[in-house]
Amino acid sequence: MRSKLFVPGARPELFAKALAGDADALSFDLEDSVPEAGKEAARQAIAGFLTDPALAASSKCVIVRTNAPDSPHFAADLAAMAQPRVDLLNIPKLETAAQVQAIAAALEAAEQANGISRPIGLLLNVETPAGLRHAAELAAAHPRVAGLQLGLADLFAVNGVARTPANVHAALFALKMAAAQAGVFAYDSAWPNVSDQDGFQTEAGLARDLGFLGKSCIHPKQVAWANAVFSVSEQRLDEARRIVAAAAAAETSGRGAFLFEGRMIDTPFLRQAQMLLAADRSSTC
Repeated sequence: MRSKLFVPGARPELFAKALAGDADALSFDLEDSVPEAGKEAARQAIAGFLTDPALAASSKCVIVRTNAPDSPHFAADLAAMAQPRVDLLNIPKLETAAQVQAIAAALEAAEQANGISRPIGLLLNVETPAGLRHAAELAAAHPRVAGLQLGLADLFAVNGVARTPANVHAALFALKMAAAQAGVFAYDSAWPNVSDQDGFQTEAGLARDLGFLGKSCIHPKQVAWANAVFSVSEQRLDEARRIVAAAAAAETSGRGAFLFEGRMIDTPFLRQAQMLLAADRSSTC
């Protein structure tokens, strides 16, 4: 899931265009991009598109960002978006494990009401100081949690924090360590300036180097930028295959650590190679 494109729920004319694009994941949005008066119409539009045969045939990861759990729209969002084609629900403004557990229970009830047998995962937004402080607890709160997503606009702008590389790196690192502790993926925030490719890719590069899965996109042209940053080269994949093969050979001779092209390889580096290959073979969600 190198790229995740936000698709405004209030703009159904964009749905098919987004599906035809190159984003690995589509995140249909019911929150910030939809005005209060348009919430129900957006909910109906997304629910209708979720049954589109073209979407059903697509391998893209399908995500829906709901309204915040404390909003008057959240219950209706869950009831409408618990659908077979939804892979993940992206939940904003989370700060406690108790919130996550309550959401998981409500989602299970919505799935049962809609006859859904495959559990829908949760992608949790971390976008407040309390959310970042409790990120590890959020990630471990329920088995449905698939990943944590950083929301830098909310985290930084309203708290007077400049979006400098150093500050971004600090937030990315904290989120990644929380996600790693729980064994879930970490996903990067959106970049607000749709004309600034250098800024987007610089920030994406920080996230990539910290092991993030990909970056959110708010405009279709950002998708290519994210895909370029987070794509794994064939050279790296080939090296990983050779490390795994060398490890198997070393194991047969009773060695847990071994030299590989002048480098010492032991368990952490072997696991890194194995994870790289697994990610390359996995689906987008």
